[in-house]
Amino acid sequence: MNRMFSRIETGSGARWVEEKDGKAYLLSAAPFLGGKETGESLTLDGIRRLAPFDGGKMICVGKNYFDHIEEMKASFGDGVPEKPVLFIKPSTCINNPEGGIPYPAVSNRVDYEGELAVVIGKKMTHVKAEDAMDYVFGLTAANDVTARDIQKSEGQWTRGKAFDLFAPLGPKIVTGLSPEGLTLITRLNGKERQRGNTSLLIHGVPELLAFITEAITLLPGDVVLTGTPAGVGAMQKGDTVEVEIQPIGVLRNHVV
Repeated sequence: MNRMFSRIETGSGARWVEEKDGKAYLLSAAPFLGGKETGESLTLDGIRRLAPFDGGKMICVGKNYFDHIEEMKASFGDGVPEKPVLFIKPSTCINNPEGGIPYPAVSNRVDYEGELAVVIGKKMTHVKAEDAMDYVFGLTAANDVTARDIQKSEGQWTRGKAFDLFAPLGPKIVTGLSPEGLTLITRLNGKERQRGNTSLLIHGVPELLAFITEAITLLPGDVVLTGTPAGVGAMQKGDTVEVEIQPIGVLRNHVV
């Protein structure tokens, strides 16, 4: 059975909740840290969802859809990587649903990249692919915002992808959901720009988690971004970008 969790703004600060029966049931801690219902609840109407992130790290994967590799080959080569290409976004990248994405003064090209994100539920180190999903708490949506001109000119990806608030995340975490066969849609100002399916990932989620944990221990609450399909493109100040993965929902942000 799928369950839905989110992190919301309350008068007493950010709180984790489980969403069910039209209400938000407050938890004592993050659900991947064993948080339990406190007996308090709020109606879902009017709540402000925050990024479902409680600190930790964000591991990202590049070049993980064939069609995206094809569209980017003029800038980054046309080779299909034998192994997953990894990079890290710092926690200062995290941005809330409906949050503003700042357009850096030092960049002339800022792109959206809609992605499926995996939230870790248990400590993972040297985990085999066949066991990897046992360590996953749930799935959410992400936008791997990228200053494309900086990424291209510097030859490595960290700075171009690591500006503050360059990682919108949310709106919810859904548990019990298979990462296979999910449709991902990205819209810019209401117009569809990306449509992909996670069945087309070059390296699937279990394989990615096994590869990452050969070197990097993943902890509860860490997030893994799985890559973006074709259709990435530039955003401008004033634009609205949406990443939709059902039943996770729509992650909407505004470029400022």
